[in-house]
Amino acid sequence: MKITSTLFLCLLVTCTSLSAKTPFSKKLPPKNAATTYLDASFDTYDTLQKQIWSHPELGFQETFSSALHQSHLLENGFAVEAGVAGMPTAYVATYGHGFPVIGILAEFDALPGLSQDTVPYRKPLVEGGNGHACGHNVFGVGSVAGAVAIKRWLETNLVAGTVKVFGTPAEEGGGGKVYMVREGLFEGVDVVLDWHPGSGNLVSVGSGTAIRMIDYTFHGVPAHAASSPDKGRSALDGVEAFNFMVNLLREHIPISSRIHYVIVNGGEAPNVVPDYAKVSYYIRSPKRDILEELTKWVNQAAEGAATGTQTLVSSELVAGFYELLGNRTLQELVQRNLERVGGVVYDERENEFARHIVAGLNLSDTILRQVAAVQPLREERPSFGGGSTDVGDVSWNVPTVSFNTAVFIPGSAGHSWQNVASSGTTIGTKGLLNAARVFALTAIDLYSNTSLVNSAKDEFYKRRGADFRYAPLLGDRAPALDYRVKK
Repeated sequence: MKITSTLFLCLLVTCTSLSAKTPFSKKLPPKNAATTYLDASFDTYDTLQKQIWSHPELGFQETFSSALHQSHLLENGFAVEAGVAGMPTAYVATYGHGFPVIGILAEFDALPGLSQDTVPYRKPLVEGGNGHACGHNVFGVGSVAGAVAIKRWLETNLVAGTVKVFGTPAEEGGGGKVYMVREGLFEGVDVVLDWHPGSGNLVSVGSGTAIRMIDYTFHGVPAHAASSPDKGRSALDGVEAFNFMVNLLREHIPISSRIHYVIVNGGEAPNVVPDYAKVSYYIRSPKRDILEELTKWVNQAAEGAATGTQTLVSSELVAGFYELLGNRTLQELVQRNLERVGGVVYDERENEFARHIVAGLNLSDTILRQVAAVQPLREERPSFGGGSTDVGDVSWNVPTVSFNTAVFIPGSAGHSWQNVASSGTTIGTKGLLNAARVFALTAIDLYSNTSLVNSAKDEFYKRRGADFRYAPLLGDRAPALDYRVKK
């Protein structure tokens, strides 16, 4: 894909306030064709991630970002199948042949309302605009970089093996991976490697939460709110009664479960009884069976609210994800390679930027030490609340492992403007290249010692259970391609 001179100038102005290139980590991994390639490719991936950062696109609308991924992979010898599983921005890129087949997940969607410049204070580039507050600009590029590095190693060493990049849209609510799993695109894959930008360097061991995302729409009867309110039946009353009942039931749900909502449409004018109102709900639990019971209870509350307000309610299941299924064999392997790569080391300019962020959070800058360290591998533990990801569905179909590298400034909240600011700088590039190194070293281990693959698969089948049958929580619905479109 060609970059115009105007776009390149824009990137320099908005994205390169932290442009100095410095060593990526204190401990560089062993030299081979993969790591040598990554060591020489800072400028390539710094430019790619900043292009995507500068074009933050919402779920299922990531046309520019997905095309940039695909173009780079094609240029590097991958075969690319685009528009898979009914999603125009989804793709699968493949290089190599034979066993084992290693998949790498790549995300690229942004979040609404979090536009931000690469400065350590609040400064939206576009008021109300989108922003990469979850770091998917570096997520996808780090995955692509890792895959290209693996391809270089396979090619140089004439080793049998296959690497696949799964370009997965709409992780932030749309659940692109679920449709790809449902369509069988992960069949034949032996191991899946995943990462996510974080504020530290660690292997993920939590289960996260399973989730259902449901929109509830109430329909009433319009009327003049002052002269003839008795003729009307307020759809907004239905929504508010529903929300009130859900807030009461919170007292009686497991402490690890979560329910949250936002009113999408509550009417147009106070003097008109609204005949249409809509509320979006996320219902979460670390266990799918508990999620099932909570969903039934919330649905009952919606019906009760409609009955009590003499309105009608309908619901649409927008998306649903499984909780994560861990794999200790892969976690231990990735931990070893994360320790070989090491953490992220800031230069003085990056340190100054980070210190300003931390000061704005009223924290000591000693917290910044954690970006250069690799945390020990923790024992697996059940999750007590927390976020959800469509990686969960992948993990119940293929042995999967996830890890973090330091992209965000420690102390920053998830989905914050601080994350947008840091991920669009060289700090984000250093983090994504460390992730790419971990991908490359882990893949080399798996290609070189296929007994590791077999051990991971044996553990996977044992954990999943002989009676497991995959059934997506979003049923047979088509991808909700317009779920981010304002209506």
